[in-house]
Amino acid sequence: MHLQSMAKSTTQMNNFCTPLPSLRLNYRLSSSFVTPNQGQKFFSKGSLSLKRGWKHSMYVNGRPVLKDGNLSINGKDALTGVPDNIVVTPFTNTSAFVGATSSDSCSRHVFKLGVIQDVRLLCLFRFKIWWMIPRMGTSASDIPIETQMLLLEARKGSTSDASVDSTSYILFLPILDGEFRSSLQGNSSNELEFCVESGDPAIVTSESLQAVFVNFGDHPFDLVKESMKILESHFGTFAVRETKQMPGMLDWFGWCTWDAFYQEVNPQGIKDGLKSLSEGGTPAKFLIIDDGWQDVTNEFQKEGEPYVDGSQFGGRLVSIKENNKFRGTANGDQSEASGLKDFVSDIKRNFGLKYVYVWHALLGYWGGLVPNVPGTKMYNPEMKYPVQSPGNLANMRDISMDCMEKYGIGAMDPTKASQFYDDLHKYLVSQDVDGVKVDVQNILETICAGLGGRVSLTRQFQQALEESIAANFQDNSIICCMGQSTDSIYHSKRSAITRASDDYYPKNPTTQTLHIAAVAFNSIFLGEVVVPDWDMFYSRHCAAEFHAAARAVGGCGIYVSDKPGEHDFEILKRLVLTDGSVLRAKHPGRPSRDCLFSDPVMDGKSLLKIWNLNNCTGVIGVFNCQGAGSWPCLENTVQENFDSEISGKVFPRDVEYFEEVSGKLWTGDCAVYSFNTGSLFRLPTDESFGVALKVMQCDVFTVSPIKIYNQTIQFAPIGLMNMYNSGGAVDSVEFIRDRIHVKGRGGGSFGAYSSTKPNSCFINSNNEEFKFSAEDNLLTITIPSITKSWDIALSY
Repeated sequence: MHLQSMAKSTTQMNNFCTPLPSLRLNYRLSSSFVTPNQGQKFFSKGSLSLKRGWKHSMYVNGRPVLKDGNLSINGKDALTGVPDNIVVTPFTNTSAFVGATSSDSCSRHVFKLGVIQDVRLLCLFRFKIWWMIPRMGTSASDIPIETQMLLLEARKGSTSDASVDSTSYILFLPILDGEFRSSLQGNSSNELEFCVESGDPAIVTSESLQAVFVNFGDHPFDLVKESMKILESHFGTFAVRETKQMPGMLDWFGWCTWDAFYQEVNPQGIKDGLKSLSEGGTPAKFLIIDDGWQDVTNEFQKEGEPYVDGSQFGGRLVSIKENNKFRGTANGDQSEASGLKDFVSDIKRNFGLKYVYVWHALLGYWGGLVPNVPGTKMYNPEMKYPVQSPGNLANMRDISMDCMEKYGIGAMDPTKASQFYDDLHKYLVSQDVDGVKVDVQNILETICAGLGGRVSLTRQFQQALEESIAANFQDNSIICCMGQSTDSIYHSKRSAITRASDDYYPKNPTTQTLHIAAVAFNSIFLGEVVVPDWDMFYSRHCAAEFHAAARAVGGCGIYVSDKPGEHDFEILKRLVLTDGSVLRAKHPGRPSRDCLFSDPVMDGKSLLKIWNLNNCTGVIGVFNCQGAGSWPCLENTVQENFDSEISGKVFPRDVEYFEEVSGKLWTGDCAVYSFNTGSLFRLPTDESFGVALKVMQCDVFTVSPIKIYNQTIQFAPIGLMNMYNSGGAVDSVEFIRDRIHVKGRGGGSFGAYSSTKPNSCFINSNNEEFKFSAEDNLLTITIPSITKSWDIALSY
């Protein structure tokens, strides 16, 4: 079977063609899109300058236009040397679709777009078939194969020009055009190229006119947001995050069984872990039973023979039900549980769990379904051997993919996908399971030959999966994983959570900093479609605080994978309240604007700043990701001029959309609180303060707008200072009947900036003591740990 598959894959590769020079002319230009000053230089090197009062990107009239071999945006040349076969179709005042035509019909084309050089750029590219990472550079030769988002910094005038009006941005998004999926890449001649491919030799075309969406604006985060909304409206194949139902588990602390047990997960181990977390004061309210609960068989793992690494990916699903471990039949012991339902009901009852999810792969299991057995034959599984695209093969290999190519996949009939998901999810609901984590989603692009191509097959499975989730679960209860290809992203209509990075590897010290940086940058793109999932982590680990602080500012679900009894409760209690809830920030955590084009992992000098917002405050996490690891897929991985401590500047204005929390009463100054030092200081929003951090050190700063109440009182809540995201505890601040009322939740040390000392303090109508420091205007109040919600009333 495997040898036949290899022969078939060779034939498929030979059917691919890459026409470059012999392209017929099909030049199209709308004269209405010609703008003045096209000869001015568009790009220049230099650092990004920040200033208040950024203009909304869509208010800019920067129409893309193709003329004289140059693609100009806002009157400046963005691409030079554009070939004659490139087609630009204007769309809005700032955007256009870019495509190309060819004299040949093929299932895969690579087209040259034009030259990019001397510009700061950010790429998000798939370094493995499953996962994206960022890459920074200054020319098209720095743009890797399989780039799925490209952001360019465009600057007018000299590099020393610090005016905010001197900086704008160009976004390139390779998209889905009919049955073809596109991606970007650069070549050694600094030419930007785009690749369009169907993945099926039978699905061919001679043109792709909407392969890449290009948009322009002067606010990078608005630019991405508006671009995704335009694409959502135009294509109707996906929905943006803001319109989706958020699963309730996001706001509760969770525990995942994967790194605790791997595939050896068992009922007693789960109970032990839930018990130790609860007894330590950070009860898990959300559980993921990861890989290891299903009824699978593996012909490649022979009892009594040495274990072969990777052979676990040859396992296949025998039925949709649980295995013997969870049926209570292992060793003939049925004393505690007789099935998955009894077990799930028991742990919910005894540990107060609100949500129990279980893991499954998109095709059932890593190796799909076992053909011709009673539990799966109704889904017509057929053995297939995955074939990766040339783009994936050009980057980094992955052991799971290598093994699935070797062992094959029992792929269900696509017409049976709806039945499979509905049967599986109905069964899980009957077992008191609340949702699923669905893994290995990008596998479809490798088995799509003869099935209509990768785009069509992904659309079919994604629709079947999401319809089943909606029909069977009550809370949009799905976490997507290993699905970072645009095939999946641009078909995500309902799914609201997607893993945003490669796995958390607790035993690999070189990947800890890469994990944080990758999720933050990937969230620029993914965060417009889903809530990026930061994956689990160990709370007792050399990088535990690094991961914990990142998740505190990430706006994500927070869950660990600690082994039972192996917890650092000092760290966990900075994330989790006594009732098991977490202080989740409002948005996906993303790099600050002045970090977008700097490499926080390998340039030896840049700190990573991640910003977010709460109901009443902003928050900035600062991380030193330098010196611990190197990005994959780079020829040179040696860091030069590396210092053990790196310094940087932080501005209150690093928090984007601060107007959401500042309001009309804002003085223009902010109260800034450092979690590490416990210090509070006042700072105008345009002024900076210095931060110095050693390798894998971090700090979290709460940034609270100082507002004037009753004409004289200047006040800003900090929140629970014992929590990483202290401001997440504050729900509202109001001035009612001569009192400042601060409402929030959780116990601990509440802090606030107050211009004067209050006369009295009440918590939930009870008179309480407080402390006030005239030196830094820090007001502190102790809220009992058992307090779930509070109303602090301050009289002046």
